[in-house]
Amino acid sequence: MAHTKPHRITAARPWGVGRLAPYPTTMKLPFATVTVDPATQTGVFLDHRGQVVEMGKHGTSSGTETSTSTNLDSQPDQGHDQDSNKD
Repeated sequence: MAHTKPHRITAARPWGVGRLAPYPTTMKLPFATVTVDPATQTGVFLDHRGQVVEMGKHGTSSGTETSTSTNLDSQPDQGHDQDSNKD
């Protein structure tokens, strides 16, 4: 049985260190609180004086998925269809 020298482990610099950067300058958000309007179930953004702040429009999306099978036990011949709509 031959004796070998143990391998030395060298410290490696973590790969993510080169990707680090200072955080961007932060800014004060234009609202102070968010509540839910009971009639519409949507968020209402209020500033520090309690006035409503318009936060802009956002799109909506919906999707459906249906399963299909080609045999009675649903074992390996199974697939599905998907579709989506976005405004």
